[in-house]
Amino acid sequence: MPGGWVVLHHVGMEGKGGPIDSMRTAGDGSYRFVIARVDTGAMYVASSWYHGIAYFSEPVPVSGGRSAELQPIMVYDTASSGPAIRVQRRLVTIARRDKNDGTRPVLELLALENPSPVTRITNDTIHPTWNGVIPEVALQFQAGQGDISAEAVFLRGPKADTVAVFGPIPPGDAKQLSYSYVLPANVQEFSIPIDQPTGELDLLLEDTTTKVTAPNVQSDGIQSIEQRRFASFRIPSLPAQASVIIAFPRNRLSAQALIPYAVGVLALALVAGLVLALKKRPVAAGETES
Repeated sequence: MPGGWVVLHHVGMEGKGGPIDSMRTAGDGSYRFVIARVDTGAMYVASSWYHGIAYFSEPVPVSGGRSAELQPIMVYDTASSGPAIRVQRRLVTIARRDKNDGTRPVLELLALENPSPVTRITNDTIHPTWNGVIPEVALQFQAGQGDISAEAVFLRGPKADTVAVFGPIPPGDAKQLSYSYVLPANVQEFSIPIDQPTGELDLLLEDTTTKVTAPNVQSDGIQSIEQRRFASFRIPSLPAQASVIIAFPRNRLSAQALIPYAVGVLALALVAGLVLALKKRPVAAGETES
């Protein structure tokens, strides 16, 4: 793309940064930036706009006096229609119950693939570039950071269980979408809705005795992630409307949960002992029993 604008961005250790230089590409689409003062603890990213869509290079570190070569930034024409965006992979991580309110935090990561040769966009707020369903019982939905901006992800639908993406989805490598929600404390069993063909569904369950019922489900044992243990399951190539049921283990009575019952039993024993002692109290001289 000759004569296209390319912008160089500096990204610091805490993720903060901004544009520091820009130039037009040469006749063969190439460009070369010279950084006067290199921040060796930072990353550098190049970007370019095409048909109103921003495209970014991979982030790279730069050492003083040395050059860093970037892979070409691929830009595409745009279209608001075409073949459906595919769910290449879906990872669902379910944590243990929260100690305060009993809810279970859930994090979902999806890899979305655009099979067409153009970037999928939307021309209105009615037709998203992609949408998918989460469990009806889900609460406190929140879009996360990934290849698709959280500002372009919304929850909608009659039951407020449809995740709608309005950001552009370019072709090429799958783009990551992330979001989180919580399951209410009273949910003992629920279904993960599969509303469209899914290349692979992966489950990480911190309650390692959780039961998974699904077609061709495979157990990958226990995985340790950040000093936490998760039961891992993999389900390959799910068709739309496939049934995936998650059943959590029944709550076991802990020592702390038994304290109120122990106190109650002890109180009843004390009362019973007092009544028995009064009945057996000897009668003093001059007293009469009634």
